[in-house]
Amino acid sequence: MIDRLSMMYPEIALFVTTCVVMVLGLSRTLSTRKLTAGVAGVGVLAAGVLAGLTTPLGITVTPEMGQTYLADIVPYSKCLIAIVGLMMLMVLVGTVDRGEESRIAAGIRAYDPLRSNRAEFYAFYLFSLTGLMLTAGADSLIWLFLALELTSLPTYIMVAISTPENKGREAGVKYFFLGAMGAAIFLYGFALIYGATGSTNLNVIHRHFAENGVSPIAMAGVLLSLFGLMFKIAAVPMHFYTADVYQGAASQVSAFLAFVPKTAGFLAILLICGAVGWNYAPSVAGWSRPVMPGAGLGTGGDLPETIRVALWVIAALTMTVGNILAILQTSVKRLLAYSSIAHSGYMLVGVIAGPGDGTFAHNGVSAVLFYLLCYGVMNLGLFAVLACIERGTTADGEPIEVDTFADIRGLCSKAPPLGWTLVICSLSLLGLPPLLGFFGKLPLFTAAISSNEIPLVIVLGINSAIAAYYYLKLAFAAFIDDPDKQAETNSLCNYPSRGLAAVLSAGGVIVLAVLANSVTTQAANAGRYTPTTPRLGVPSVGVPLGVPLGVPLGVPLGVPASEPTSDSEPRSLAADAGD
Repeated sequence: MIDRLSMMYPEIALFVTTCVVMVLGLSRTLSTRKLTAGVAGVGVLAAGVLAGLTTPLGITVTPEMGQTYLADIVPYSKCLIAIVGLMMLMVLVGTVDRGEESRIAAGIRAYDPLRSNRAEFYAFYLFSLTGLMLTAGADSLIWLFLALELTSLPTYIMVAISTPENKGREAGVKYFFLGAMGAAIFLYGFALIYGATGSTNLNVIHRHFAENGVSPIAMAGVLLSLFGLMFKIAAVPMHFYTADVYQGAASQVSAFLAFVPKTAGFLAILLICGAVGWNYAPSVAGWSRPVMPGAGLGTGGDLPETIRVALWVIAALTMTVGNILAILQTSVKRLLAYSSIAHSGYMLVGVIAGPGDGTFAHNGVSAVLFYLLCYGVMNLGLFAVLACIERGTTADGEPIEVDTFADIRGLCSKAPPLGWTLVICSLSLLGLPPLLGFFGKLPLFTAAISSNEIPLVIVLGINSAIAAYYYLKLAFAAFIDDPDKQAETNSLCNYPSRGLAAVLSAGGVIVLAVLANSVTTQAANAGRYTPTTPRLGVPSVGVPLGVPLGVPLGVPLGVPASEPTSDSEPRSLAADAGD
């Protein structure tokens, strides 16, 4: 356990910050309650610094410290979470208690801690980020399940309290019940994996699969686990909640949902797929398809064919359904919800492609990790723009959100910083060069091509073209269209940090594109895959690369199938050659 502490300093910092925030948020003094957001920001910044300085690199990680086959994913992911999480905090400022604080300031009502949600809201934000970092560093199925739930449970409440309207509560209820179903599914899958391997430790499970192959029970467990995790990333067929929840929650909370649960889901998917391994060649029974010639152990291989085909179908459907439904939307938030679904499909292409030969252009794992950074920055900019604009306030002092194309028409002329942020982030999400989205999407194409997933590359290309319609529609509405008369009463919110976050997102889209080479180097290191070397022999479902084809099951290499084997006098390859 002491060895594990060296991997957990960022999480400890976040937990301490959460405790401080919960106390400050219950103060009777308004000035003290307002410190909660600043203290939360300091805690996230400290966690990011600790992640970069104290988290061991993969080469120094031992099995006692954590999982070892994707060990470099941990420091990269935690730094990514801290960077995007800090930008998210700037947008979340002012989400709760606006009406309550205005009534207290006007003397209409005395301060009542039971009515105040400020402490809980920022605590839930920090708890969710803590769970996300714990997901990145998980080394067992139990740890992974608890981390995923710590990531998700706070978001259910954040959705429900983000707005006083009934649609927020409705969205929270939908999100909770469907989330519970998803958790039950992948927990059942985890139980089957444990039953098939005899362990919950990811290193032990990985070695078991490398040495014995994936048994039918284990295959069912992995498939159920991945299927349950599709809820976290809003992939088909677990996507139905997405549009309603995004529209029902406040825009700034929708931005949080678009990044945090999705990142947790993809980190968990990579850990599960990494435990199975991308090193399967065709089996005698034909469970796996051929790999590229000359591929070695852990390079250029595939997931077992059953898993590969399942993910292939889910990726293709997720991209297509998300983009087609996005075209039909008149609500900007619902459009971005279906866009989020489509981007999950894009990233699943990288999961299918696998680590390849380890270079960034051929490494699907690195492509997914880099795209998570790109998507977090780009998508935040769009939601930050929506969070900055209000139609006024209700009689209780609560803001009225904007959500239609009429609200963003002519935004470049009315509020140039916000308008140009919307244009830049929309074009970047489209993947238009030379913006960040282009450099994020390109490695997904190259990794899939190098793994010979040509049909999936075609589907990815077609869907990228479909997405151009609604992303250009967003950009044109802000840049070319004249302001709509219905939006004349719209005004900017009184929280400068939201506008700053929007501008930083647009700046990040440009700056990270310029610095893409250094960032992709870090992503390439984070996606380094070091599989366990299997024992000689042929597994029952997939054959690790390096095992010749045509060897009957259970017969050691170098022994003709017709000859009995002897434990005391094993034949060697040299002896066979001599014969």
